[in-house]
This record gives sequence, structure tokens and C-alpha cells, in this order.
Amino acid sequence: MSAPPRRIAYGPGPEQYAELTLPSGGSPSRGTVVIIHGGYWRAPYTAELGRPLARDLADRGFACWNLEYRRAGNGGGWPVTFSDIRAGIDALADTACSFDIDLSTITLLGHSAGGHLAVLAAARAGSRVAVSGVVSQSGVLNLAEAHELGLSDGAVQNFLGCSPEEDPQRYREADPMFALPLPVPAWVLHGEDDTTVPFTQSAGWAEAAAAAGGRVHLRRIPGDHFAMITPGTPAWDAVVRAVGEAAGITGT
Repeated sequence: MSAPPRRIAYGPGPEQYAELTLPSGGSPSRGTVVIIHGGYWRAPYTAELGRPLARDLADRGFACWNLEYRRAGNGGGWPVTFSDIRAGIDALADTACSFDIDLSTITLLGHSAGGHLAVLAAARAGSRVAVSGVVSQSGVLNLAEAHELGLSDGAVQNFLGCSPEEDPQRYREADPMFALPLPVPAWVLHGEDDTTVPFTQSAGWAEAAAAAGGRVHLRRIPGDHFAMITPGTPAWDAVVRAVGEAAGITGT
């Protein structure tokens, strides 16, 4: 069983922390996974969503860094939310020294809106730690389309604080469709029965990323939007396989 998580602050605000979950009784042997939860960037959805994932992956030998961040409704929104994600990932550099964590392999794992943030984080340059790959779980990866579809009662406009007509540059900066090519491999998973985020969000981004020269693995997996964050489901098994591939290992 994994050890209880340790809460570690990466900023002064109450939402600026991560939960570090390590394998019980030994050092992580399979790399580090940064977990970024979803919830359409809204305040009611918290890092609690990532805790079952962290426990399961830690039991498999991974160090897990379950990020919390400011969201729309509690001081977040664009670009504050993404600044927190960047700072939270960078904080791994200091945490690794204190807990003897090997950062040679770092996989970003993001669900829904967390997939959006994970892909953008994988695209950025100048991080204090080197990301090895990213796994998107039904990520919101095309903001223009998501806005046009009005997903989750206008979640994109709520997150960005404006319409595309009011600030097209803001939409472009926040949209993973314009963060190409990605410098690391991406595993883009989407539930076959997902009715929360349409498959076109994953398929459209994966097609554009491949056309830009990126290394992309697009997979439809069993289950709905939430099966892939529920350990014990076939959908979660598919996520674990992708995380293992991203870390360069098999048999996870």
C-alpha cells in the first residue's frame, strides 16, 4: 500500500499546494507522475479527484504529485490557473531533493480540463524539471470548438473571462491547438461512452499535433468520462498502460 500523502505548498495561497504520494516502504522505482485534476476549471472541483489515481499509481511504484491550483471562482481563471500549474510542476525540483525522488522520468497526467492544462504545460519551455511525456484523459484540447459547443454551460468563457471576439489573442494563448508541435510524446485517451467531452476534442488535437510533426498516440478506451479516473475499471487499466509507456516501462 502507498504511504499517506504529504501536502506541500508551492505558493502562499491556500489552493497552491500539491499532495505527494510515495510507495510504502521504499523509493519510487518507476518515475514521477504529475496528476492534474479536471472539473472545467471551476472552484468546486478539487485535488480530491486525483487522490485515488495517486494511491493506485504509487502502489505500482510511481511517485505521484497531485496538483491543486486556483480555479475560476476562487482566484483562478486564465492566466492565473496556468501560472499555478507551471509553479506547481517546477516545485518538484525542490521536493525531489527533500524526498529523494528521481526526476529523470516525469509524466503529466491530466483529466478533462486537467488534460488541457497538462498539454499546455508539456508544450512550454524553461521549466525547472524536464517533462518526458503527457497523457490526456478526455482532455479539453480545442478551446475554440469547446466554446462554440458551449460545453458545460460556457465553461471556456468562464475560464478565460471573455469571448473570442473580445480577446482573440487570449483564446489563442490558452488553446492547445496553437501549442504545436509538442516537444514530448503525447498519449491522447478518450472514453468510448464519454458524453461530457466530445471525442472531437481529442481527435482534432491529435490530428493537428501529428500533422505538425508531433509523436501522438490517440486511443479510444472503454467507459465514460469518469471511468478513466476510477481505479479498477478497464478504462483505468488503459490509462495505467499509457502512463507506463510514457515512462518507458511495461507491465504496470
